Amino acid sequence: MDVTGIGAVVTGAGNGIGAAIARRLAAAGARVVVNDLDANAASAVAAEIGGVAVPGDAASEAGVTALIAEAAAHLNGIDLYVANAGVGVGGGPEAPESDWDLAWQVNVMAHVRAARELLPAWLERGRGTFVTTVSAAGLLTMLGSAPYSVTKHAALAFGEWMSATYGDRGVTVQCVCPLGVHTNLLEGSGREGKAILAGDAITPEEVADAVMEGLADGRFLILPHPQVAGFYAARAADPDRWLTGMRRLQAKVFDNEGTHE
Repeated sequence: MDVTGIGAVVTGAGNGIGAAIARRLAAAGARVVVNDLDANAASAVAAEIGGVAVPGDAASEAGVTALIAEAAAHLNGIDLYVANAGVGVGGGPEAPESDWDLAWQVNVMAHVRAARELLPAWLERGRGTFVTTVSAAGLLTMLGSAPYSVTKHAALAFGEWMSATYGDRGVTVQCVCPLGVHTNLLEGSGREGKAILAGDAITPEEVADAVMEGLADGRFLILPHPQVAGFYAARAADPDRWLTGMRRLQAKVFDNEGTHE
């Protein structure tokens, strides 16, 4: 995909990975709508890159509808939608219903609702690109965070379904799956999250570089950490062996206490 002159929307673009992607797209000649719940952050990034800020909720049905309608009007159509906004929620089955619902709404239904709005125009003209920030948790798992792991798996599954269903009709779907990234999400992941992810953490700019490379060749999985491909293959080839390794890591990181409530 040549991004020169395209109309792009990036959600969760007030900081971190989203902001880095918005900057890369603008530098490559794209016209960018910057979305974030934090209106000041969205406006700051948009001003920096010469884009347009459309702050608001990129997860709720009403919020997604409003975002895409306003962005399409600004851009005269949307060519690329980067569903980057996400939320990290810790715990296991004991996590509150509200946490599970928040993770489901932001990490999964935001993508479903955006696709619902975007697909009619894309299918009519025979082109469109949908990129989601899934995380390596969607391919593997994230110890200590069942809601995050489950919803990121669901996000990947929805991306796969979209690609299989609409790929021959001009719709490109891509999933970005990094391990640790130096963002607010990593900083807020606690001792356990940092113990698992910090060692291999990369910058948001490195993720954005990988996204630009992926957009150029259209690959489904964009892996800013190349080693994730090996982990994913090992998981698929021998799930029991892989789970044994994950249990060892669980015991090491969580001191044999299970996930912390």
